[in-house]
Amino acid sequence: MEAVAQFAQLLQAFWPLFNTGAGVAISLLASAHVVLYKRDSRAAVAWVGLIWLAPFLGVLLYVFLGINRVRRRVMGRRGHESSHYPPPDRYDCPTEALRELLPASCPDLVEMARLGETLTQLPLLRGNSIEPLFNGDEAYPAMLEAIEQARSSVTLLVYIFDNDAVGREFLDAFARAVERGVEVCVLIDAVGVRYSVPPITHGLRKRGVRVELFMSGLLTWRTPYLNLRNHRKIMVVDGRLGFTGGMNIRAAHALETLPNHPTMDVHFRVRGPVVAQLQAAFVEDWQFTTGELIEGENWFPALQSHLPAGEGANVVARIIPDGPDQHMDRMAMAFQGALATAQHSVRIMTPYFLPDRALISALNICALRGVTVDIVLPSENNLKMIAWAAMAQMWQVMEWGCRVWLSAPPFEHSKLLVVDGTLSLIGSSNWDPRSLRLNFELGVECYDPELAGRIEQHIERRIAGAHRVTKAEVDARPLPIKLRDGVLRLAAPFL
Repeated sequence: MEAVAQFAQLLQAFWPLFNTGAGVAISLLASAHVVLYKRDSRAAVAWVGLIWLAPFLGVLLYVFLGINRVRRRVMGRRGHESSHYPPPDRYDCPTEALRELLPASCPDLVEMARLGETLTQLPLLRGNSIEPLFNGDEAYPAMLEAIEQARSSVTLLVYIFDNDAVGREFLDAFARAVERGVEVCVLIDAVGVRYSVPPITHGLRKRGVRVELFMSGLLTWRTPYLNLRNHRKIMVVDGRLGFTGGMNIRAAHALETLPNHPTMDVHFRVRGPVVAQLQAAFVEDWQFTTGELIEGENWFPALQSHLPAGEGANVVARIIPDGPDQHMDRMAMAFQGALATAQHSVRIMTPYFLPDRALISALNICALRGVTVDIVLPSENNLKMIAWAAMAQMWQVMEWGCRVWLSAPPFEHSKLLVVDGTLSLIGSSNWDPRSLRLNFELGVECYDPELAGRIEQHIERRIAGAHRVTKAEVDARPLPIKLRDGVLRLAAPFL
């Protein structure tokens, strides 16, 4: 007992020194990891500051939230989207062929197409029909009808799949499809599925629908990136009909039902050869999650069997997969490329606007070249901290001529970019660090004046009822508000 007491006294005497030494050692190790592996200098500075200001807590947060283990995990597990379907050579649209299809007023968009091919290693494909569907009132009936008519397969990848009235409609439709012998695979993000209690997964499994969670598990050796989410939205029916955009499955998007928190959004119905690329993106995420490769005619039917015909099948398109693995920074570079090729107009609609220094410079250079740049944001945001942080840096894009509009309620969740009335970038990506650095996202690069015109009409309707923010208005915010917004802007890498 005396020896134990002496050891306890010795430990008590040297504990502060041991605690300090251990704190310094782990802080040095964590800081070295940040310096070596963090690409974004702002994020690196923020993490190093947190590590040293809160030695043990900061290190713990960095271990769980800051280390990107995805690249290491995907080695040998993620391939390339083009490996999942036959090369659609007869539908390829090479750069020079695209030049002939573009309006004479925007020839530089060919350079954007060249950039997209280099980024993705995927071809542009002719003969697509891409139709905007506004809000859940148009999108959900179209998606449910497609499920009801499915004959061989349905795949769904979504971030949020709520267990509410709309979610249960989809559950019932999937269950009936399974009863008809249709193969159904549903992939939901492991964070997004928890937006409902109980989650929809219990009901899906009970009805025989196969459902998996992307990045499930809470332990670091099972979850490569606790802060990572799959934000993509893809549905493909029979390998022939696709849906993609920014819309989750939740009652808030069905505005005609007067939900408590109405949310506007635009989804897209897709027909044509680019559907195979959408399916391939789903297959990559499904194989990464389950280890199972789904292939064959049920999932990738012969392209000529599902090409749209007649007017409206003129969209030249390709997908742009983006994520914190081998697809890192693709959407950010696509945004920059689109801005660099703009000659007349740029229309941006996004709910979350926290562009990094490179995107801010691209927007400003675009405006300085005489291009009209309109940025449409919601006046009432569902994530107030992001809206406050955005306001702190808003002057940086307004001082050189970009126009910022705050659209009237309801909250606008759409993610749209239109350049020169011809190029549309649609999909799930926001203009913020989480979307462009941490999430798995999916965009679609589309060349077609008719499609761009329909999207621009929607943006113009929202601008018509919006408030234009001026630099004087931003500068006139009370000092406490400026301080609040400025502090949150510093935390942008974590928001």
